[in-house]
Amino acid sequence: MGHKVSPIGFRTGVTIGWKSRWFAPKSNYGEFLVEDERIRRFIDARLNRQPPYASISGIEIERTREELKVVLRTARPGLVIGPRGAEVDKLKEALEDLTDRHVSINIIEVKNPDVDAQLVAEVIAEQIKRRASFRRAMKQRCETTMQAGAKGVKIIISGRLGGAEMSRTQTEIMGSIPLQTLEADVDYGFVGAVTTYGVVGVKVWVYRGMFGEKTGEEREEDTARAAAMTRARRRRERGGPGTGTPSRGRGRRSEGPAGPPTMRPGGSRLGGLRQQRGPAARPAPQPDQAEQPSSQAPESESAPEEDAKQGQ
Repeated sequence: MGHKVSPIGFRTGVTIGWKSRWFAPKSNYGEFLVEDERIRRFIDARLNRQPPYASISGIEIERTREELKVVLRTARPGLVIGPRGAEVDKLKEALEDLTDRHVSINIIEVKNPDVDAQLVAEVIAEQIKRRASFRRAMKQRCETTMQAGAKGVKIIISGRLGGAEMSRTQTEIMGSIPLQTLEADVDYGFVGAVTTYGVVGVKVWVYRGMFGEKTGEEREEDTARAAAMTRARRRRERGGPGTGTPSRGRGRRSEGPAGPPTMRPGGSRLGGLRQQRGPAARPAPQPDQAEQPSSQAPESESAPEEDAKQGQ
């Protein structure tokens, strides 16, 4: 028989932090534990099971002597906050009435909801409630999750699928799911879809890579940042606009004094010097030097005649 363990509980305290962070004496521990469960159920019923359907994927609770702090992870922070924070204030008052404590709420946005297992399960459950094809819904969500940057996804739904008399289980797997590797970032979500013919359970596992590795979005940001730095360096080297240095590229005239000649592919340093000097800088022949060869020629011809006269 298989011994299935929740990936969240398996990694809690090792590579994943605790969902509730507080210390309590033995006399108050049970009271705080039950209160945390009531808070989670209340928020889920208020924001996920009825409008505005705020897509709450995680609830974390912290306690101090003075206050109770609730951290909400949501894909739609605008619906949770409301116009001018009206919805948050209402939720805060409701939690204070529920717990008789001072409550503060912090909202964190889920930037990539397609790789969040709880939100993926919520989407599939909503489609099953609307009597959509469960096979198509599972396959579409698997493909969307893999395209969003996940390295593996597994979806299992169980119950009276399609209103059948006999309940059964349907599984869809893409990629790899290293469940026994503690260093693997495997997210898990479960939702029960309440239909007219019974409850259909939806379980989702999403493998997002190893802990410490950069996600797809972070890698894209690093690539874009490196490309921007390369463009800026290239512009700075050739003296482009906005860099404060004169440009020496093709088709551009330098406004300031020309710098030292540079070696270019397919050219030479001498060619660069000639280009800078121009045709006017070449030395012109002097008139004295041009007439000197013609004056020397007669002297050389008359020299043998004088030697012959002296001999006579």
